[in-house]
Amino acid sequence: MSSKSKTRIVSVVQAGSDPFDTPATLSKFSDLLSDAKAAKSNLAVFPEAFVGGYPKGVDFGVRVGSRDEAGRELFRLYSDNAIILGSSEFDALSEAAAANDLAVVVGAIERKGATLYCSTFSFERDGSLLGVHRKLVPTAMERLIWGQGDGSDLPVMDSSAGRLVSAICWENYMPLLRSYYYDAQPDFYCVSTVDDRPVWLPTMQTIALESRAFVLSACQYLERGMIGLNSDQFDAVQGNDSDTVLIKGGSCIIAPSGEVVAGPVFGEATLLTAEIDLNDRMRGKFDMDVAGHYARPDVFELRANIEKQKNIRKD
Repeated sequence: MSSKSKTRIVSVVQAGSDPFDTPATLSKFSDLLSDAKAAKSNLAVFPEAFVGGYPKGVDFGVRVGSRDEAGRELFRLYSDNAIILGSSEFDALSEAAAANDLAVVVGAIERKGATLYCSTFSFERDGSLLGVHRKLVPTAMERLIWGQGDGSDLPVMDSSAGRLVSAICWENYMPLLRSYYYDAQPDFYCVSTVDDRPVWLPTMQTIALESRAFVLSACQYLERGMIGLNSDQFDAVQGNDSDTVLIKGGSCIIAPSGEVVAGPVFGEATLLTAEIDLNDRMRGKFDMDVAGHYARPDVFELRANIEKQKNIRKD
């Protein structure tokens, strides 16, 4: 008996945004979704902090034991451009997904109360919210500006394109998080990142081989001139010439076999698109299912606390 065809067209968006101009980013988001629709995509994945921005190269005036007033003001501006669930800006994201009739995973800086989170919002093709994932461990100086997600922020989402999970940047170096996601048997392991190092590609290939899922990794391409603040307000350590590259890309699409289907591309904004066959997942599971016959539960056990920490965070 021949297997039923389960082809999908998927896209990863490599683009950057101004952390201090969310209205312009929302317009750009809509335009980029139109490009993905024109490519007949069923699913599009956007980079980490695409909406709300990734302020790479600034220190917010922080030294151990002290903060300065200029850094506090920069944080205020950054916070003002973050997205609140249910706000008009959030609705604009939902409406853009619905207008272009495709499922979307988009990185966003989310504000809850007075705390910011590095999040991803996932939408179904009709614009309904599939889930919110908040980065569990902000990396290095990110901890100064973002809070931590918790176990309730790990949605497994069934969409029209397939089953989705979302992992942000260096969360992909958390073996236990990966194991938790592998157990969910995702079709698409969606990665929003700003890691533009060459070693990112083999990381994504490893995850594809382990999960036997399609890995869609979207990274920003960001130049200093795309950020509207002057150097008195935003003094990037890399330099403040308009053509200075702050994040250089490296987006890619990886098959369950570990084969690179598209990318990586560096040095420019782009849309990577590929036609894939979901049946490749089961073909790969034939000889390795790390959440099944390769798991050895008699030797290893994973326990995940996915209950909301009600005494710390309130919705």
